[in-house]
Amino acid sequence: MLSRILRALSTWPKADEWREVAAIALVAALAIGTVAGLTGLLSWQPRLQWASLLVFVVPAFTEELIFRGPLPSRHESARPILWMAAGVLLFTLWHVSEALTFLPGARLFLEPRFLICAAILGTGCAAMRYRTGSLWPGVVFHGLIVLAWQGILGGPSAFDLMP
Repeated sequence: MLSRILRALSTWPKADEWREVAAIALVAALAIGTVAGLTGLLSWQPRLQWASLLVFVVPAFTEELIFRGPLPSRHESARPILWMAAGVLLFTLWHVSEALTFLPGARLFLEPRFLICAAILGTGCAAMRYRTGSLWPGVVFHGLIVLAWQGILGGPSAFDLMP
């Protein structure tokens, strides 16, 4: 498993894989935006700051490393569904765990509307990992989604969630 994670960290997608990543990102972003928009998770509240870029480290890099790093690529498995489903489930439940333990301000993480968006994000990132063998497209996509939500679309910042 460690070798798989190291491969995912050291692999950079090829040009044609970036086109696949863009298509996956578009579908996932539209699905997240639809769910979040219809359920009131989005509101125009620009507050983008330099510190906002930390989302590319936590949660994007750390969560991608933990939840997508161990997933097989298309070169390692022709049947990734169980791996991907387990990763998405654990990623989604991780947010519940955060809200119940060390982020008491993250009660939003317990709401189905948020958890559906988290599951869509996890699925998109898992698909990117599987198709490219790389962790980096998921890190970038995860970071951009969280940056957009926290920086301009009314999502709580990490500082809002801490005790």
